[in-house]
Amino acid sequence: MNLNLEIWGSGTARTLRPIWMAEELGLKYKLFPIGPRTGETQTKEFKKLNAKQKIPLLKHDDFLLSESVAICRYLQRISNSKNIFLPQDNKTMALEDEWCNFIYGELDETSLYVMRRHFDLKDIYGDSPKVVESCRNYFEKYLAVIENILGNQDSLFGYDFGLADILLTTCLDWAEAYEFNLPLNVSRYHEAARDREAYKIAFDINYKTKI
Repeated sequence: MNLNLEIWGSGTARTLRPIWMAEELGLKYKLFPIGPRTGETQTKEFKKLNAKQKIPLLKHDDFLLSESVAICRYLQRISNSKNIFLPQDNKTMALEDEWCNFIYGELDETSLYVMRRHFDLKDIYGDSPKVVESCRNYFEKYLAVIENILGNQDSLFGYDFGLADILLTTCLDWAEAYEFNLPLNVSRYHEAARDREAYKIAFDINYKTKI
């Protein structure tokens, strides 16, 4: 599909998500590989696009959208591709959103990102080994829930590979970088997701200039 799409941001787990979604759907886009905390989100040009000064950001003609989950969902809706599962009724959509909110709220924001603040970014937010350890325990608690679910199905939501799987896989990448030991079913699932061609392409695009 030929759409006037721009994706702003690269180098993080969150920026990987819309790039990966676009690659899965076969959408053409122009990438502006700006990074967080580099000063690039604070330029006059970017502030006009996103006053929150955060990445990723999607620009589709005059339409602007931030937040990785919202961007991925939007890309799903404007694509005709069947490569990514898209719910067709309200209840299925709500159930998929339940998983997406769980992954973003509990695994990303409450666990991994808080660890990032008080470990990788401790010079900014303060060093707190107790907080980091608490986050590790919290993440492992909910990882056990996912481990049980993946014992009976190949995708998180139980249908074909979809948005919830993109979100979960990027969190598992992040968790692996933080030296979590992924349990058997989760590890198998993670490897299968990373073996997708679109993931490999998106990973290279996302991290080739920002590590």
